Amino acid sequence: MYGDPALPADFDALPYVNPEAPKGGEIVLGNTGGFDSLNPFVRKGTAPWQLPHFTHETLMGRSWDEPFALYGLLAETIEVPEDRSWVEFTLREKARFSDGTPVTVEDVIFSFDLLGTEGHPRYHGLRQQIDSIEQTGPRSLRMTFNSDNRELALLAGMRPILSKAQWEGQDFANAPLSEIPLGSGPYTITDYQAGRHVTLTRNPDYWGAEVPFRQGTHNYDEVKIDFYGDANVLFEAFKAGQISAVREFNAETWATQYDFPAITRGEVVKSTFPHSKPSGMTGFVMNARRAPFDDWRVRDALISAFNFEYINETLTGGTLPRITSYFSNSDLAMRDGPASGRVFDLLADYADTLPPGTVDGYRLPVGDGSARNRAGIRAAMQQLNAAGYEAEGGVMRRGDGTPLTFTILLSKGSRENLAIAELYTQALKRLGITAEIETVDDAQFVARQNSYDFDMTTFRRALSLSPGTEQRFYWGSEAADLPGTRNLMGVRSPAVDAMIDRMLQARETADFVAATRALDRILTAGRYVIPFWQFDEGLIAHDARMAYPETTPLYGDGPNFMPEVWWWQPAEGSDQ
Repeated sequence: MYGDPALPADFDALPYVNPEAPKGGEIVLGNTGGFDSLNPFVRKGTAPWQLPHFTHETLMGRSWDEPFALYGLLAETIEVPEDRSWVEFTLREKARFSDGTPVTVEDVIFSFDLLGTEGHPRYHGLRQQIDSIEQTGPRSLRMTFNSDNRELALLAGMRPILSKAQWEGQDFANAPLSEIPLGSGPYTITDYQAGRHVTLTRNPDYWGAEVPFRQGTHNYDEVKIDFYGDANVLFEAFKAGQISAVREFNAETWATQYDFPAITRGEVVKSTFPHSKPSGMTGFVMNARRAPFDDWRVRDALISAFNFEYINETLTGGTLPRITSYFSNSDLAMRDGPASGRVFDLLADYADTLPPGTVDGYRLPVGDGSARNRAGIRAAMQQLNAAGYEAEGGVMRRGDGTPLTFTILLSKGSRENLAIAELYTQALKRLGITAEIETVDDAQFVARQNSYDFDMTTFRRALSLSPGTEQRFYWGSEAADLPGTRNLMGVRSPAVDAMIDRMLQARETADFVAATRALDRILTAGRYVIPFWQFDEGLIAHDARMAYPETTPLYGDGPNFMPEVWWWQPAEGSDQ
């Protein structure tokens, strides 16, 4: 995107892999909830989230050690002009689907058209920005774009490629569970039981075994994904040796609960992995499409009422820092105090429409750590009064006398979010606000979020050091009412749209950073999410026989790290 890739065209392997990693071994991973689909590329149903990482491939692959850089995967060569108005890909001659059929130009064109019309809405935006896709040779094609977006050439390289022979004339969007999408990835689905488990087996005839981008990756012979009703049951299964590895997201649990016999015996080990990626946003999101959350003052009040310091101390031992903005923990984050320089200039044209504090500076409220949170409750009361609410007889009411009540939608599998919600609702009672907690299974949870059928719900949006077109899907105005997008809060802001456009059109790194910091200011001051804590390192407890490279990528842990670049290493003298 900017400058040159860090690796030369003839690189041997990615910098954070062990290219000599042995193949073999079997591991079991655990998910909460269930699944009713094995097609992760459509909106209907719930599919295991790991599938695309194992079974399907894209024209290019991301290096997790550098932002805005992709390398050839299905594509052998990539050509773009200076203005990036088009991109041309030449496929590798040996590229094959798992059934042995070649990956052709026709498959690529078909995939873009299919995903762009019948696929999940996250794929539609790119296809609409492609003016034409034309075959230019036996193994090459050119995509010409119709918008000024320098990232489109990279996005085109990251779309999954499907088999035209499998899906032509079929109902892709409503395919049954038994119709498993055919991919070209290193693994195939060899067994499954609806809602219970999925087994992925490494393809011994995988076409890309010698491709530099694939060296040292996908080393396990078998990866099984078991499903559990909730996180507590999953953790017990891990302690009993039924699961090979778990990621922990609670520092207090990490410090106090990982003392079971398998760890004492050395059969399970705890490993930590630092990262340099943005915090992203994790918290409770408020649905601004509906009252009372369409009023920023109410949202502000609910943020003030959230006693972060006390909740953090109670649930994590106070060890984790709070998320302070969407891109905190990175150079892309908004700076404290008033906007200045390029950021101020970008925001100036929209000053009259921006949430209070965007330009002048906004910071989350800080409590004193006590359970009562008097200052926070007082600030919340003031904002609610300003919004036309009054406490009468211990009940917060609107001007027409209607009580202020709402529901917090949670997935049954999230024990931590439930604990947070329970502490939060206790604080809200002091304001005369009744907040009911509603827990549903994973399928209902996803369906409710996709249709924006909630007042408040959990929110997790991971953000990278290379934010781009996906930001429109996250908080662009067009995504606010389109079912299935990630704009859960319902942001509709010309300023947000403009900052995303500036990010995508930037020719210089400084302009890109300024636009991202401006976007961060608008979203944070919009008070859409009650932020929780951030993780500055990944925590993984795993079978001691699971080994990993000495080098951790810039982005740290993720599905492209564990299990993708890990391998099986039995203890010396062991045959297991």
